[in-house]
Amino acid sequence: MNASKSGSVRPLKPSHWPIAQLPGVSSQDQNLLENCGITTTRELLRRGKTPEQRQAIASELGIHLQYVNKWVAMAELASVPTVGCEYCGLLLHAGIASIAQLADLPIHRLHQQLLRVQVANLQRRDLCPSVDEVTRWIQQARTLVKG
Repeated sequence: MNASKSGSVRPLKPSHWPIAQLPGVSSQDQNLLENCGITTTRELLRRGKTPEQRQAIASELGIHLQYVNKWVAMAELASVPTVGCEYCGLLLHAGIASIAQLADLPIHRLHQQLLRVQVANLQRRDLCPSVDEVTRWIQQARTLVKG
């Protein structure tokens, strides 16, 4: 049977972004990353897969490892299409550091965590993503984890 027939579902592909769109990356850090050939989140994820690779990036850039770890975590979360660069920082602040971790969370528990972060940091409940959005994030994360 041909997989390209009109009834088939296209596989979910991770999203990748220009490094400049990743939250928390200053223009100075962006320049450092670009000077060592990292211009997209795809390249950051490829070059920062292991702790040793992330340490090598930090050494090459002359910055603390925690920044590289944070950027790699946000790049991974941003690869979930409905999360993107818009919500990867919020997820990281809520304690979610990987797609696998996102995929394992119960929807309402994650929504409550996000609501707590929004209220604590911004005193704004209305900026919290809806339960439907959080559901899409978790569903897409599960799909990406399954590969």
